[in-house]
Amino acid sequence: MPRLAANLTLLYTEHAFEDRFAAAAADGFRAVECQFPYAWSAELLAQRLQSAGLQQVLINAPAGDWAGGERGLAAQPGGEQRFRDSLPQAFDYALALSCPRLHVLAGLVPPAASSQDIDRCWHTYRDNLAWAAQQAQAHGLSLCIEPLNTRDNPGYLLHRQSQAHDLVQAIGAPNLHVQFDAYHCQVMEGDLTTKLRDGLAASSKGRIGHIQIAGVPDRHEPDTGELNLPYLMDLIDQLGYTGWVGCEYKPLAGTSAGLAGLRRWF
Repeated sequence: MPRLAANLTLLYTEHAFEDRFAAAAADGFRAVECQFPYAWSAELLAQRLQSAGLQQVLINAPAGDWAGGERGLAAQPGGEQRFRDSLPQAFDYALALSCPRLHVLAGLVPPAASSQDIDRCWHTYRDNLAWAAQQAQAHGLSLCIEPLNTRDNPGYLLHRQSQAHDLVQAIGAPNLHVQFDAYHCQVMEGDLTTKLRDGLAASSKGRIGHIQIAGVPDRHEPDTGELNLPYLMDLIDQLGYTGWVGCEYKPLAGTSAGLAGLRRWF
């Protein structure tokens, strides 16, 4: 049965961030993920994890000035050193939290970019990911890349499943995987069943390393909207996925009140 992890960036926002661990555990979660933990000390967060009996399963690597509109550093030509200088902090947090994987965000294509500009972004992205995967391997960590929909993230370089899988295959690092977000994929492409079957097939060598869910079209509870959540969860189970499924959504009316439809997977 798929195991659910609470995304503490979007869930339990009625609590201070450091108190969300206990709230998630009280509701029955046994694992958590978050986007950017860097505003809090790794020691504090590790203590909250331990006290709540939780496992941290995913964090994002630093993505630049998020409030200022940046959405990642890995695919920015000329910014290679800035990206590489950001990773030691991510590794330190992942190790302190016993978190096995990091999501590395690509970033935005410059406005009015030419085809040559976009090609340079892809070249930079590939080189940076290959380098980062090697560095992460030395720490026993995995990296994920996630296609994001361009409705919510206009200009984001990586926005289709085929792009992510082709890139992971081209780099060939054993610790580099695709992060499959059902919400982003449904908004951009649909055909989730085929995408999951292809990404989790034995022949793909497990290119999907982490899964996330949210309702479509409004990114609320996963059992609301147009997705057939029971079908998707059964499919994930049938395909042999043994990792965590991150609940990365915006609750409609309080996190705990919206969990009724997810209880069967706790």
